[in-house]
Amino acid sequence: MILRPAHIHTLNEAVDALDTVHVAVVGDVMLDRYVYGSAARLSPEAPVPVVRQARVDEMPGGAANVAMNLLAYGAQATLIGVIGDDREGAMLETLCADETRLTGHLIRDPHRPTTVKTRIVAQAQQMMRLDAETSGDIDDTLSAKLIAAARKALGESGALILSDYGKGVLTPAVCAGLIAAAAEAGVPVLVDPKRSDLGVYGGADLISPNARELAAITGLPVDDADAAARACAAVLERFGDIGAVLATRGEAGMTLLKRGDDAVHVAAEARSVFDVSGAGDTVIATIAAGLAAGLSLTDAVRLGNAAAGIAVGKAGTSTVSREELRHGLGIDPPHRPVSRQRAAAMVAGWQAAGRQVGFTNGCFDLLHAGHLHSLEYARSRCDALVVGVNSDASVRALKGEGRPAQDAETRARLLASLRFCDLVTVFEEDTPLELITALQPDVIFKGADYAEHEVVGRDVVAARGGRVELIPLLEGHSTSRLVAKLGKRS
Repeated sequence: MILRPAHIHTLNEAVDALDTVHVAVVGDVMLDRYVYGSAARLSPEAPVPVVRQARVDEMPGGAANVAMNLLAYGAQATLIGVIGDDREGAMLETLCADETRLTGHLIRDPHRPTTVKTRIVAQAQQMMRLDAETSGDIDDTLSAKLIAAARKALGESGALILSDYGKGVLTPAVCAGLIAAAAEAGVPVLVDPKRSDLGVYGGADLISPNARELAAITGLPVDDADAAARACAAVLERFGDIGAVLATRGEAGMTLLKRGDDAVHVAAEARSVFDVSGAGDTVIATIAAGLAAGLSLTDAVRLGNAAAGIAVGKAGTSTVSREELRHGLGIDPPHRPVSRQRAAAMVAGWQAAGRQVGFTNGCFDLLHAGHLHSLEYARSRCDALVVGVNSDASVRALKGEGRPAQDAETRARLLASLRFCDLVTVFEEDTPLELITALQPDVIFKGADYAEHEVVGRDVVAARGGRVELIPLLEGHSTSRLVAKLGKRS
């Protein structure tokens, strides 16, 4: 059975409600470290690239990234895991403490290092990953502390996620204790598994292996939708106390099989894939949040599928916002301007993926050939073009009473419908300086009737190594001339 779209009103309400839920996450927390630089030559010592380091970013990973995905929706999260008594563990504690909606129970173990995944990235391409970790099981004392912390958190949680990366935290005893505690509290349990013996997760409501993991567990091929459904059925037959299986199949989409129901296949939403790092975390977090918000499992999977399509289009371990999720689901009406916050997030994602982002602005009161010429030219000179549109008040301040001829919503929607305008946002200020500062574009485009030193925001782009580019004018076209011409005819 192909998944039919749920009533859009229900999904819209669910997305709106994601900031009201609380989800508990237990599992293998880790620190994700990204070393960014450039590679222009090979080493004389070995046939490997030499990467000149530019910056290092550190962020919560593993189970901690699941929690960050929940926070990105505005949800509350409780994160429970084990860290080492080291600098990386302290960094994770600091990163978690900075999140006001996150309750962290990170238990220090002086006998094990904090798990760290270091990725070397050059020219927006991941070249290598270095893992520092241990996979030995935690001891009984730590296990008891984890289960006790989870019992306390379950009293206010709408779902429990077990995020298993095979680093020794989710032992069979810990899993059994957590699932039993969740059953007592009436809280659904979702598992992102690492073990082949899924019996360890007995009593879980949903197990979410990827295609490779599912094939290894069952010994069956998972190369199309029907094969995935058969493999899911084999799991439910072999492990009789698991409620449902969700096979995540990358660009092939997802297959959900609930015990006693027909399989449901969900087509992938991704339009482009840049980096799959952390996509599984996004899926499990979104499904759990959807269940906590009151969705059925099938509809929650649809949310997770849309979120995955967004996450894999971003560089590195990333999260998804409610605005992005709403847009990915098609809930947002087409050709609409976006908020400044969302525009800034999308620009940052494009830049992290190595795309050069351009910016231009104007009133665009009556769209004419001169506008089209300028916008198409600008888009040909960058990888993505953001257009700032003056609000009605700022147009009046610039052009006088009687203007604009069309309101800001109409002007912005017309621009957003053009293929060479990737993003449109309205700004209220007299100049676009605050918007440019928020967006941090790589290049600002302005008409050649300006001198470069007159262009607002030039200092902002110069500070990041960007530029100002003046667009050749298409003579004989202006809104003022068009308004005057229409006035004479009337």
